[in-house]
Amino acid sequence: MRKIVHRHLGKVVAGAAIAVAGTAVMVGITLPGSVSADESGSTRQQGAQQAGQAGQGQGAVQPGVVEAAPAEGDKGTGRDPLTDDEMERVERIALNPQLLRSGENAEGERGPERINVELAEPDADELDDPGAPRRAEATFYDYKNDTLVTRTINLDTGKVEQTGTQRGVQPPFSRTETVEAAQLLIADPLGAGLKADYKDATGKELTSPDQLVLSGMVFRADAGTKPDTLAKCGEQRCLRLFSKVKNGPWIDTRAFIIDLSTRKVAKLG
Repeated sequence: MRKIVHRHLGKVVAGAAIAVAGTAVMVGITLPGSVSADESGSTRQQGAQQAGQAGQGQGAVQPGVVEAAPAEGDKGTGRDPLTDDEMERVERIALNPQLLRSGENAEGERGPERINVELAEPDADELDDPGAPRRAEATFYDYKNDTLVTRTINLDTGKVEQTGTQRGVQPPFSRTETVEAAQLLIADPLGAGLKADYKDATGKELTSPDQLVLSGMVFRADAGTKPDTLAKCGEQRCLRLFSKVKNGPWIDTRAFIIDLSTRKVAKLG
């Protein structure tokens, strides 16, 4: 297997060689009254007798009731995290008709790419004011002209208080962007090695990003970056892709850079 993989991307590497994977900790819980197999008979008998005595003295014990978690309110208070309703409202307000018409997302469709919606920091003179307005920031990346658009919305009034536009600022990638980058690599001739390594590892064809565990890092070009097609990475939205077979090994795709602004794939030389 190792020799076959070396003919393609060069190696299928262990997860620790590329990224730090989170470790799930499984906690064992011993239920009250749990017993071993050889004790179960006598314990059940004793339990039945105790239950009968309790029933005669105090009435039958009613089964426990698990209450459902309270529904999230449509509006938070103070520095509480944004509720789902607030996030939806902020995005709806921030995406005015003009931005929807002129913007473009990572898939080339109308409207800018949603990056993040989060609670905004209060102004300096509002830090100790319990009645300070509650605000949210909505961040979008417009692939039409490679700009980061940030809008601050007052959650009390529903008005956009501030709009900022920046070039050359590259925030972390959204899930949609990472999936689109993987799709472009799979469809590109340069993705042949990725597909071959996937088949070596699983015996199956790689046809969709859904078959992989994906993450991406912003790539910025420097003076010595080759090929020249990557020279504008940093001004444009370029992603270095990390990929892993689901329930399997990592596949080394670090040398491939996907320019989401131009929708082209290049290999670092």
